[in-house]
Amino acid sequence: MERVGEHPTPAGPLAVRWLAWSLSEPRAGTLCRARLVLENAGTATWRSRGRSGVQIAYHWLDPLGNPILWDGVRTALPDPVAPGQRVELEATVLAPRPPGRYRLAFDLVEERRFWFAEVGCTTLDVAVVVLPRIAERRLRVIVHGDPDADTLAALAAQEDPLVEEGAAAVAHIVPGAFPAPDWSLRLLDAHAEGFAAVGGAIEPLGGLLERRHLRWLAPWAPGGGRNPHFERPLLFPSLLAGLEPSRYEGLPSYDGGDALFDGRILVRLRPRSGRPRP
Repeated sequence: MERVGEHPTPAGPLAVRWLAWSLSEPRAGTLCRARLVLENAGTATWRSRGRSGVQIAYHWLDPLGNPILWDGVRTALPDPVAPGQRVELEATVLAPRPPGRYRLAFDLVEERRFWFAEVGCTTLDVAVVVLPRIAERRLRVIVHGDPDADTLAALAAQEDPLVEEGAAAVAHIVPGAFPAPDWSLRLLDAHAEGFAAVGGAIEPLGGLLERRHLRWLAPWAPGGGRNPHFERPLLFPSLLAGLEPSRYEGLPSYDGGDALFDGRILVRLRPRSGRPRP
């Protein structure tokens, strides 16, 4: 563990002295673990009462000290900490998106009342490099059905070449779906940024009459921005390990958290794609 140097501790009932810390490797959008050793340097006992009372928490700041994420995950104290007592505990930390250089500032909070820093205590500030969520840019594609020549040609033209083994993420499409050339690149960019599930826009191909049969695809129309709070399932999703696709209107889909819709990630879909009828 890294030892903490001398730092100011206020006189009075509430004071904390940070003694040591360690942090597991943080990857964007994922949980990591911190071990902290600290001392109650005040005159009042610290007590956690379920989700209230005194809790360990943190702020994510940029390198200049500007807040990026203020209210970090709370970790309760296992037992009351009396004045002069030291405690070593493990705290849960959610790494921010996107990867990059940050300052992680640990603090104590009296829930619904104040942060200890607001009453004169020093935060424990740690310079942290948050890594991309995926260690390697390796995407595998599963075609749900017998792939046709045009679909295979679209996959072969991807800017980030596809793999069969050792994939960091797996994308799901159907025959008659034609991803744009930058599809794999944008999917992997979003996974690296910190999202476990990524999906994008769908553009129907074919004549006017055929398109009418796919009017339900309007919410997934191309264009627009990135939306981590998309209210509909992701179609043709790319998923990290541990996630499995479901079906929506006969297409592979994902309807869960830790997800991003990006209207710039484009798949063109032939109306008579051979997809199962809903």
